[in-house]
Amino acid sequence: MTHATAIAHPNIALVKYWGKRNVRLNLPAVSSLSLTLSHYRTQTEVRWDAPRDVVTLNGHPPSKAQAARVFAFLDRIDGARPPCAVHSDNNFPAGAGLASSASGFAALALAATTAAGQALDLTALSVLARQGSGSACRSLWGGFVEWRRGEEEDGTDSHGIPLEGADDWDIAMVAAVVHEGPKPVGSTAGMERSRETSPYYGEWVQGADADLQEAKAAIRARDLQRLGEVMESSTYKMHATMHTSRPPLLYWHPGTVQILHEVASMRADGLGAWSTMDAGPQVKVLCARTDAPQIARRLTPHATRVDVLVPGGPARLVP
Repeated sequence: MTHATAIAHPNIALVKYWGKRNVRLNLPAVSSLSLTLSHYRTQTEVRWDAPRDVVTLNGHPPSKAQAARVFAFLDRIDGARPPCAVHSDNNFPAGAGLASSASGFAALALAATTAAGQALDLTALSVLARQGSGSACRSLWGGFVEWRRGEEEDGTDSHGIPLEGADDWDIAMVAAVVHEGPKPVGSTAGMERSRETSPYYGEWVQGADADLQEAKAAIRARDLQRLGEVMESSTYKMHATMHTSRPPLLYWHPGTVQILHEVASMRADGLGAWSTMDAGPQVKVLCARTDAPQIARRLTPHATRVDVLVPGGPARLVP
């Protein structure tokens, strides 16, 4: 087969990943845990042995840097590859803190290896996807996925590990989008700035494993409050390293702060809602699925777009 199309969903880290022990291989400084989400998706078509190298994103040529990143990834699959055509489409904002690179490189890894005639198992695909975008290694699976830091220098033990399936818990994630433009500083550059300059970075790394174990215990017990509290704590600790970097990494917008206050207000009203954020201004709110419509209504005045997402499935090939 010289042609394949794959779909993958983004994942939102509940226990965060911020910082790398190896930038070139996207090896994380800490382990993390995520939830793959439905509705948002990236669909990527790869033609192996095309007339020339070409890549489009949502029907348009990406920047030179983005295209180079895609072609470098294809070179990892086969250093003597033929020209390839890659066409990728998202149904949600890209580069805005909604994990589009996770779904993008997970879909690309599956579609490109299939088109190249390589049959990789999910662990090998996860190791490959991680080299395109770290969090992509988690989007090969649905539901809850752990990404272990690993110890090997070549990164062969740093990959996603599925924990619980997409249908095992009746929860939701309400995504409140406040700004759809690209973030001012990319995640890799931001991580390096925090690692090099934040006085809190060392404490962040040292405390990450305790958060991971707490989150895994909460998932096993189906304890939403316990999971929400450790998730929110991990988020604020990660952003503390950003805010104390030099110069500060301030991804928040005014709407971000309004939504964070609204989440706290909802809890004060007895509604179970806990916030998480990545490197971007968007806020995602973890809740019971039955509470999601009410939470979405309360967030709508503060956001440009509110989407109710539920646990999603694994990356897959499509006709």
